[in-house]
Amino acid sequence: MLREGFRLGFRFYRPHRSLQPYIRYYWVFRSSRLQDVLTFPIGCPQLIFHKGDPLYIPESGAFQARMAVSGQVDFPAHLQSDGVTEMLVVVFRPYGMKPFLRIPVQELYNLEIPGQDLGDKGLEELELQVCGCGNTADMCVNMVEGWLLSRLSGYMTAGTEYDMGRVAAAMRLLLAAPWTPVTELASAACLGRKQFGRLFKGLVGASPKKYARIARFQQALKFLQDSPGQMNLAQLAYMCGYADQSQMVREFRQFSGCTPAALLKRSDKIIAIVYFGKIV
Repeated sequence: MLREGFRLGFRFYRPHRSLQPYIRYYWVFRSSRLQDVLTFPIGCPQLIFHKGDPLYIPESGAFQARMAVSGQVDFPAHLQSDGVTEMLVVVFRPYGMKPFLRIPVQELYNLEIPGQDLGDKGLEELELQVCGCGNTADMCVNMVEGWLLSRLSGYMTAGTEYDMGRVAAAMRLLLAAPWTPVTELASAACLGRKQFGRLFKGLVGASPKKYARIARFQQALKFLQDSPGQMNLAQLAYMCGYADQSQMVREFRQFSGCTPAALLKRSDKIIAIVYFGKIV
């Protein structure tokens, strides 16, 4: 278990080598300050534990559950807290959640649901252990990782691993070039277009075309983050495969609620979320 560093109250952890094909990283956040953070699609499902006060989502008028499962989303939202925040989050790879929660991930599209709604006794026991754990963040992450490793060993078969490898190959191409036609993605997975579409949606939770829009947004976001003020928006739109600057601005509004320029101006409030959005 390698601790990756600390950003604005966040501590990042690299998963065990056996889990790295399925999980990007874990993060832990602790704060006693008021929070009002803009979030937007990162293209990865998440498993969320709150050891402190759950966060409030004004767009839905509700608090997050103490344990929540978040699927693929294509809209922005705010997270607010006026109490003690202590969170542990598992960030899966785009196609990596199904081996652990064993649910139809496409049914979670644009949803965040309480983990208790899944009727998974093992997951409910994990919640009690994590949320009741008085030990260090490192110990809590190790506890979650042990559970994930046990789930993985009980799920994976040669056929399942092969299917995930097919989608992973297509995903690498899609993340590098989000404008890649679905036929080429299917070819990278050695599948026909329709069969590929079904497999992709069953593991990722969104169709290849819908996911490509999120990947393109994330790529543009990464360019903005890494080179602020060094390229104009028309150039950025061309580099990321948008038809024109207007299309890029429309999609930024849909996914972040802001134009690219406005998003940069409020980067102090979203820097942690932008960090999650980096394609790794």
